Amino acid sequence: MIGLLRGHLAEKRTNQVLVDVGGVGYVVFIPLSTFYALGELHGDITLIIHTHVREDALALYGFLTAREKHLFELLISASGVGPSLALKILSGMSTDDLVPAIRAGDLPKLTLIPGVGRKTAERIVLELRDKLSAVETPPPEIADAMGRTQLEADVISALDNLGYDRRAAEKAVAAVVSGGENENFEAVLRATLQQLSAPSQKGARRTA
Repeated sequence: MIGLLRGHLAEKRTNQVLVDVGGVGYVVFIPLSTFYALGELHGDITLIIHTHVREDALALYGFLTAREKHLFELLISASGVGPSLALKILSGMSTDDLVPAIRAGDLPKLTLIPGVGRKTAERIVLELRDKLSAVETPPPEIADAMGRTQLEADVISALDNLGYDRRAAEKAVAAVVSGGENENFEAVLRATLQQLSAPSQKGARRTA
């Protein structure tokens, strides 16, 4: 079973990528949050993989963080939620918004996601609301030994997976957060990517 892929980004679409690993191309389905964070074609990429096996097919689903992969796996464990719908859910709402919505049983908010009707939303809430403690967003004041919150650590990990130099990523994330951009994972990741793409940061990506 494949748990991680590290290679070159050969192709990218909004819902899937082709990762070249030593001359072998792997088609990986991804949520929009991962697509928005992708770098240029042929750049280095690392994706955390969920391998979905059925009698007639084997499909790979890729994520930038273990937290998002875990939430994907919880979603597909709910009745009536398959991998395709789980990706639509993760693409339609950020993890930081989705988890509280499920815990609170916020059906109107969940049904705003394309493909999620009221009955599906009710099943997700009923079956998952008590299983989400592992993917809850820690309060902002909780930090690691380096003084970073879980959100900052997740963004740094995602940038590392995308091939950015870790020290450059750490500095860029710190600058973004200190500038007041700390709404959620996607917002911080996008702002950091913009900073790393500035002319002064052109050497931030690792070279093969």
